[in-house]
Amino acid sequence: MPHDGHSHHHVNPEQLGDRKLYIAIAANMALTVGQVVGGLFAGSLALVADALHNFSDAAALLLAVVARRIGRKPADSARSFGYRRAEVIAALINLTTLVILGLFLVYEAVWRLIEPNPINGWIIVIVAGFALAVDVATAVLTYTMSRNSLNVKAAFVHNLADAAASVAVIVGGTLILLYDWIWIDAVLTMVIALYVLWHGLALMPETIHILMEGTPVTIDRAKVSSAIANVTGVEGVHHIHIWRIDEGKTALEAHVVIDDEQVANGDLARLEAIKAEVKAMLAQDFDIGHSTLEFERRGVVACC
Repeated sequence: MPHDGHSHHHVNPEQLGDRKLYIAIAANMALTVGQVVGGLFAGSLALVADALHNFSDAAALLLAVVARRIGRKPADSARSFGYRRAEVIAALINLTTLVILGLFLVYEAVWRLIEPNPINGWIIVIVAGFALAVDVATAVLTYTMSRNSLNVKAAFVHNLADAAASVAVIVGGTLILLYDWIWIDAVLTMVIALYVLWHGLALMPETIHILMEGTPVTIDRAKVSSAIANVTGVEGVHHIHIWRIDEGKTALEAHVVIDDEQVANGDLARLEAIKAEVKAMLAQDFDIGHSTLEFERRGVVACC
């Protein structure tokens, strides 16, 4: 078979995403070392705080990669729904770490206000400027993936918060150079800490909601129940449960009461037709792709 001299390789989008995350991890780890060294030489708590935040970025990204790899494992006898929820667990770990880091920085900032130290403004500005460039590059690498993954979104938010922190540190270093405002370093550390806490706490409720198997906020349980009941041959529905297996897959289970006249004389074909109609409606109208339906006859209701 002739060749045109060029070989074509089809790259798996998931693997391409992992490569971007690996690059971002390496960049943030290198940046962390540079910021710690720079912060110690400059005597800047804000720069060290930004370094700790960058380290949490790298850890968040590493956790995101590991969770994505685990999440790709197929379902087995031990995990019948698969391993996709590993990404949600990773998101919760990342966000919890973010909150703990924010509280630690608040504590350190208070002490720095009480006992200020001499600070080298030029080192702060130079190192923070380099940090900002890395933060922006990392955010660009993870932005596309963050739209479809709460796990990567948590890591992406880490980067956004750190980019904002780097800007604040640059401003602080400039003010120290111009006006010798040493106290601004502690104030900026406090601002960074509160910003970190705000971002961490904002995403945590959604993550916990998925792990608690709560009904997705985009789905009205009453409307789903009504829509099932409106299918021809259905008299009612009860014991309805709706939850998210992972970020992209919603599941439902329910007991469906069937009109006796529609399934008279053991008409199993009609019963299967009703089931197919209900499942198709759930998938089309509510994006519920996995549904388990238990059918009951009028007056013969299961206990659970």
